[in-house]
Amino acid sequence: MPIVESLDFLLLGFLSMGPPELIIVAVIGVLLFGKRLPEVGRSLGKGIVEFKRGVSGIESEVDSAVHKSTQTSYAAADDYEETSVPKFEPPTSEPQVESETSAST
Repeated sequence: MPIVESLDFLLLGFLSMGPPELIIVAVIGVLLFGKRLPEVGRSLGKGIVEFKRGVSGIESEVDSAVHKSTQTSYAAADDYEETSVPKFEPPTSEPQVESETSAST
């Protein structure tokens, strides 16, 4: 994602240029490319679009790989053995009171 953000930053920097800078860039473009300027612009635009598609494809692959690894880690956490705890059973008879003679000996 940082690559796409840096491209957006460059495009915003290009768009934030004032009219004098844009005129200078246009004059340089006309001097360098002349009649081929529309073709160069089209190919440059197609290149940028293809680059963004490639970057988004890579991002989706990374996201799916990360998503799969988190799903497998949750599945591994469910494979633990449950411990058995003895069930509480209340006494069936009433408590017996011991006599004082047997308690004192």
